[in-house]
Parts: sequence; C-alpha cells; structure tokens
Amino acid sequence: MLGRLKSLLSLSGPVIDPSKFRASMSTASGQPEIATFASGCFWGVEHIFLKHFPPSENKGILKTAVGYTGGKETASNPDYKSVCSGSTGHAEAVRIEFDPSIVSYDQLVEFFYRTHDPTTLNRQGADTGTQYRSAIFTHSQTQEEIAKRVTEEVQQKHFTPIGKKIVTEILPAGKWWDAEDYHQLYLFKNPSGYQCPTHRLHW
Repeated sequence: MLGRLKSLLSLSGPVIDPSKFRASMSTASGQPEIATFASGCFWGVEHIFLKHFPPSENKGILKTAVGYTGGKETASNPDYKSVCSGSTGHAEAVRIEFDPSIVSYDQLVEFFYRTHDPTTLNRQGADTGTQYRSAIFTHSQTQEEIAKRVTEEVQQKHFTPIGKKIVTEILPAGKWWDAEDYHQLYLFKNPSGYQCPTHRLHW
C-alpha cells in the first residue's frame, strides 16, 4: 500500500498514449465473453494479462478495465479511497473481454492462478486488506464449473504437494464499477510505478 501511495504521488509522464493502446485492441471473430478476476493491486493484474495476451497480437484478449466489484449492496459508486478503507467490501479487480475462439476461459483461469499467490487470505505481498483478496467472479454457470475444475487441478498440481491451500473465492459476478481513469493501464503509462512482487509467472 505504501509503495502504491508513493507511485501516485510521483506520477511520471506517460510513456505511451493509452488511447492509442486501446484503439489497437483487436476485435472478436465470434461472440466475446467477459472474465473478471481479483488478485491484489489491479495495476499489476491488468499489466500481466496484457503483457502476455497483447490485443495487438490477436491472442484473445480484446480489452480490459480495472475497477471495483464484490462489495456490499449498500455501497454503490465506490471510489479508490473508500475501497482502500475496506468499508465497502469491494475487491480491486480486472474485467477482461476476450474472444473464446482464440483463448479459452480455462486458459485465463489457469493464467490467473499462475500470476499471484492464491493461498494468502486478503493479501498479496505487502498489500493487505479485503480489497486485495483473490477471487474469480463468474458470469455464467459454465464459467463457475470451469473455475472450480481448474482450481482443483491447480490445487492438486501446484499447492497440495507443498502443503498450501487455495483460498480464492469463486462467486457470481455482481455490479461492476470502473476505477478512476488514472488507474486504467497504469503500469503502461508509468512503467516505473509500484508493482506487487507476486504478479509474475509462478510456474
């Protein structure tokens, strides 16, 4: 959290024009789907997905947005400050529009697990609080079934052998609020900005 505050206080000039980045995003060959994941600071989550599935290379991700979801029904229109306080119950999350004819939901769920530590409750690295929890917000019964199956596969292959347990929540997707504009594509605009050390490929 402290690292993020320092990054926000010392914003560097944009290295890329984010509007051009969004304009270059590919279009779906079929009916696009939505995947929503939370795994800590949403700057790094969005960054690593786009780094490995760049829309300009037609790898299946069409566009992304960072925002807030999974909070209390009474907490509408959350902002960064209120979410960071923990009072709204929202998670920082990434909403991914993808082309399932190019990249499957199974692949995205497995990649989600590869890129953070799903065994720490309400924490990634030094970032602590419910807003940093690990969660998959599903948009259909099929997504729920896939998420549960892939979770069990990842548990058995990567975490049971080392005596750890995945604590990721798998919940139906609820209301979504885009985060403030300066959060969108943050690490593309500010490559020297704070990035949680757990946001890397773990296998």
